Amino acid sequence: MQSHQLSSGDVIADRRADYARMLEEGGEPNAAAELMEQALELVPAWAAGWYRLATYREKAGRAEAAIEAYRNTLALDPDDIFGAALKLALLGDVATPDQPPSRYVERLFDDYADRFESALVDKLDYSVPHKLAALIASTGRRYEHAVDLGCGTGLLGPEIRDRVAHLEGFDLSQNMLAKAVEKQVYDSLAQADLSLAPDLSGLFAGAVRHRADLVTAADVLMYLGNLESVFAIVGELVAPGADIAFSVEDAGDGDGFHLAPSLRYAHSETYVSMLLARHGFEILGTAKSVIRKDGGKPVAGILFLAQKPA
Repeated sequence: MQSHQLSSGDVIADRRADYARMLEEGGEPNAAAELMEQALELVPAWAAGWYRLATYREKAGRAEAAIEAYRNTLALDPDDIFGAALKLALLGDVATPDQPPSRYVERLFDDYADRFESALVDKLDYSVPHKLAALIASTGRRYEHAVDLGCGTGLLGPEIRDRVAHLEGFDLSQNMLAKAVEKQVYDSLAQADLSLAPDLSGLFAGAVRHRADLVTAADVLMYLGNLESVFAIVGELVAPGADIAFSVEDAGDGDGFHLAPSLRYAHSETYVSMLLARHGFEILGTAKSVIRKDGGKPVAGILFLAQKPA
């Protein structure tokens, strides 16, 4: 049995965990935590169980006990597919990591792929692809070779296809890429990790550098934190005169980024502008807008259009 499996492998422990979930859903997180503790007495090496216990304790307002359970989760699952390190950062136990664990992001979207579009578009009023496409259209350009980073299920592809001759898509999640294939919009699709340095990211395996005259990233950078690696990758992808268009969640004032309770990162306009300048890009335009809802509340974002001078 793997420590990260959602099932403990023990029938009695699983039954207690199921009852604990029902108690939590019924508004009784303390009772849920007590029952989850009983389950973990039977299977103490069950990382998913410790993560669930941590969330119940956190909802019950027991921060120190939640921290202990998140630490146990991380000790049993060093790859951190549950994002326990992000939770520990929000609770003030550790410094905010520059990047989320890649395995956490990959699992998050692999699990989310089947309901991604219905949840994001229909329920959360997600509008980035349409708004980003409008920003790109404002250039009046047609592009020979576009690269869509973090393409997901391919929501941006149909919005820009009519002005792109060749369209590549990359994503960390294989399940999301499988959904993008179904759209039959992209000329090629492949897996890549944007948190890595260019040579390790997967974007240049047998591929030509400086091949793109348009690079896009719709609702992607909020899952990356420190954006140095992303702009290094973009710098290797683009040809002179290329445009890049992307969105971030708006961190407001300041010159950095922070981790939000949603476990997504927000970036300030100053921070993004500084990185663009450092990597040789000139900003052509920005647009501040509500990009989605979260918990029924609007999420503020910033859309950027920039160019690598010829």
